Amino acid sequence: MTDALKRLSDEGVAIWLDDLSRTRITSGNLAELIDQQHVVGVTTNPSIFQKAISDGHGYDQQLEDLAARKVTVEEAIRMITTADVRDAADVLRPVFDSTGGQDGRVSIEVDPRLAHSTKATIAEAKQLAWLVDRPNTFIKIPATKAGLPAITEVIGLGISVNVTLIFSLERYREVMDAYLAGLEKAKAAGLDLSKIRSVASFFVSRVDTEIDKRLDALGTPEAKEARGKAALANARLAYEAYEEVFSSDRWAALDKAQANKQRPLWASTGVKDKAYKDTLYVDELVAPGTVNTMPEATLNATGDHGQITGDTVRGTYEQARAELEAVEKLGISYDEVVQQLEDEGVEKFEAAWTDLLKSTEAELKRLAPSEG
Repeated sequence: MTDALKRLSDEGVAIWLDDLSRTRITSGNLAELIDQQHVVGVTTNPSIFQKAISDGHGYDQQLEDLAARKVTVEEAIRMITTADVRDAADVLRPVFDSTGGQDGRVSIEVDPRLAHSTKATIAEAKQLAWLVDRPNTFIKIPATKAGLPAITEVIGLGISVNVTLIFSLERYREVMDAYLAGLEKAKAAGLDLSKIRSVASFFVSRVDTEIDKRLDALGTPEAKEARGKAALANARLAYEAYEEVFSSDRWAALDKAQANKQRPLWASTGVKDKAYKDTLYVDELVAPGTVNTMPEATLNATGDHGQITGDTVRGTYEQARAELEAVEKLGISYDEVVQQLEDEGVEKFEAAWTDLLKSTEAELKRLAPSEG
């Protein structure tokens, strides 16, 4: 089952699970995935927590206690989600120790409703880092315009960050710049740069979903030929940008101070179109120093029939540029697509957060003690 996953890991791709629930922790399933399927990290988001808390009764005892204390719904959510992240971080701690802090990490996201407020995002990131209180945590900050200065500030405080919702190459370069600026602030403050880590979550499948929809509307042979190529091309050119930035003179000065590179993380790697191979965004994005965070179905599919043939990213840059240019020539605006995806990404997480608030409120009412 794990040969392909081992090969992927051996190629320098860290395998992270894009899911978390209390049952997954308490049943020993997470530990099993670490032990048997080369999983070395976990990512979460509002949608994942909404599903976890809505399914089953794994949270009843804590919800009952929170209801008895009459806490607000928002405080209840923070207590529940940070407890899961803390416990998952403890399960992953041996990986964190054995990899010198590179892996063994669990990500928790700032409230998505703060995505367009720099100050609120910074305050929330500090609060989450304090609440979870584990060195192997990433605080997730979305790569919105307001998120960029927040990334710099939070990194400058020595808090490790997973930058999420990156769709465009331009925004990705801004994210790397924000990270380097944060490291420079941390260095000036006398912090130990070797302890600060970051990943940049570059979203993959949603790019194909949106561009393919527009290509299908055109319906021409050229449009049909261009289907299913944009997402991989976009991600591969992101890796080219990563190589460029992390071989610059600016990086060299930070490297001397024992700073860590901000690894590219391939997110949204579950295939949405059944016409495509279910391991497409794993097999075709193999490059050293990257992370691939997978839903469990994609993890299992890769373990079962993934085709890991070595590096499938470096050496593809000219072809990737040609593939994105082909889409532009058909009248589909890359800039318009990636901005739409960023806006929709924030909206989807806000909607999931709202659903999480509603379902948690309902559970608190259900489990509230009768008066008297």
